[in-house]
Amino acid sequence: MSNDAFLARYAPASGPVRLGYWQCTDADRPATRLGPQARNYQATIAVGDRIGTSTAAASGPVGALTAMLHDRGIPVEIAAFHQRHADGNTATFIRGSDGLRDEWAMGWAEDPTQSALRAVVACANRLAQSRA
Repeated sequence: MSNDAFLARYAPASGPVRLGYWQCTDADRPATRLGPQARNYQATIAVGDRIGTSTAAASGPVGALTAMLHDRGIPVEIAAFHQRHADGNTATFIRGSDGLRDEWAMGWAEDPTQSALRAVVACANRLAQSRA
C-alpha cells in the first residue's frame, strides 16, 4: 500500500467529525503538582454541520476527547494505543470501538498530544464510515 493510500484509509482528512480549538484550561497549574486529580479541557467540535464547544474533566487529553465525543453521541472506546516518534514528528496508532465494530486509525503531528487527538478523530470518522 502506498503512503498516500495508507493515509487516505487510516488518517482520513475529512469526515463528519472535526476538531477545532483544543485547550487544557488548567494550563497555569503544572501537571506535576496536580497529583491524581483530573484536568479540565475545552474544545470546539463539529459533527456534520453542528459546531459547538465541549468541556470535560479527565486524566488526559485522549480521555477528555472521547468523553466529549460520547456526549455528542459518538462513542469511541480506545482498545489499543501506540505512539512512535520519527523525524521530529509523532505518529499515533489507535484501535477504537463503538461497541459494535473496531477500526484502526492514525494521527500525525509534531506534538504528541495533537497526534493522539488526530488519531481519535480519524477513528471516529472511520467508525462513522463503517456504519454508513
